[in-house]
Amino acid sequence: MNIQRIAIPAGRVSKKEINGILADTNQALQTKQTDIEIIHAVLSGSKPAFRTLYERYAKNHLLTCLRYVKNKIDAEDVLQDAYILIYRDLKQYDATKSKYITWSNKVVVNTCLMHLRKNNILKFSEDINDVAFQMPVNENAISALSLKELTQLITQLPKGYRTVFNMFVIDGYSHREIAESLQISISTSKTQLLKARRMLQQNINNQHYTKPQNHV
Repeated sequence: MNIQRIAIPAGRVSKKEINGILADTNQALQTKQTDIEIIHAVLSGSKPAFRTLYERYAKNHLLTCLRYVKNKIDAEDVLQDAYILIYRDLKQYDATKSKYITWSNKVVVNTCLMHLRKNNILKFSEDINDVAFQMPVNENAISALSLKELTQLITQLPKGYRTVFNMFVIDGYSHREIAESLQISISTSKTQLLKARRMLQQNINNQHYTKPQNHV
């Protein structure tokens, strides 16, 4: 299925671009048709209905891709691959078990992980003697971040930290599920998460996210 790409400039992800994606996402969600109605139309053969479904959630899913895949061109490619899988497997979606956004986001996350594994990007360190690991974590500072601030900071994490943090904190995977998916030990998953939290804390301190400021 040919899906028009979401146009975003190449290079690093800026706060302004993330904010724009969020605004477009909110606008797309304000349509009257329910997800179930749209999905029924898609399964009945309506390609315009799938376009509606895509436009409603693609920008939200793009943010998910950008959390895992730092390069925006790669993130776009992963998004297109994910929507091919969503279109192919939509008949397997069970509305009694989860919302569509939850189901589709799992497809997107799995596609991101396949991309990372395929390109041999995931590397995990067991070394706990680095500065990031030794820093205290202020959970309140992290939880106080807006979605765009958190997304911006996550893209700055090393790939292993970023992947485990995304899966555990944002996408709701358990350490056992992460370990099985990434083929690492549960202890490695826990170590990567702690190091990710502490590096985020360091970046928050460096960028003064705990103080009010205007973001462009």
